[in-house]
Amino acid sequence: MKHANAHPERHLVIEIPHLRGTLARALVLLLETVVVPSALLAVLLHFAGLVPALCAVLGWSVFVIGARRMMRRDLPRTLLLCTGMLVSRACFALITSSAVVYVLQPALGSVVMFLIFVGSAVIGRPITARLARDFVRLPAELFAHRTVNRVFVEVALMWGGSRLIDAAMTIGFLHWGVEAGLLSRGVLSTLLTALTIAVCAGHGWRKLRRVPGVTLRMGWRNAAGPAPAPVG
Repeated sequence: MKHANAHPERHLVIEIPHLRGTLARALVLLLETVVVPSALLAVLLHFAGLVPALCAVLGWSVFVIGARRMMRRDLPRTLLLCTGMLVSRACFALITSSAVVYVLQPALGSVVMFLIFVGSAVIGRPITARLARDFVRLPAELFAHRTVNRVFVEVALMWGGSRLIDAAMTIGFLHWGVEAGLLSRGVLSTLLTALTIAVCAGHGWRKLRRVPGVTLRMGWRNAAGPAPAPVG
């Protein structure tokens, strides 16, 4: 990423690199922490029972972390956080002997995320501004623009609304049984998250391009080189 000195009158050129690699990492993360565990639990819950199903989820979590360590791949904080939440859900479900608890916990988590995203937007300090820095190196002076802060507020509201829909969808599907709830978590929640990412990215890109003195540019120059390893 290239940018000028920290003066409002200077022109900022923000290069967003490796979009394909970023999307690949996000997809791998979803597979590792949502899709595969949900599929394991759904199949084994039907054929083997609750305890084997939850043990398989725990085993999968250990396998993911161990495989990355053996292959000397990165262990990003997002992966560790998601895996930690996955393990805690499985352990709590084992203690309570309830698969409903396993499915219901992320729904409650989505409600908490709704409150965090919307609350940060209401007070004018959107959490999305900090999250964006985990994926793209943004110059501090960029956030001096009121328009930029407004964009992050709008994106935070979008994410908050998405998390509320996610929670309502999971609870609604639970009325048809645990397997329906797992389908919602493993498939529909994943699709909703992917759609939210696409909508928020498109909205942010379109709005930020209109900010005076700011140019967004995709980093295509490295596209011909080796693709980065998907590391969640």
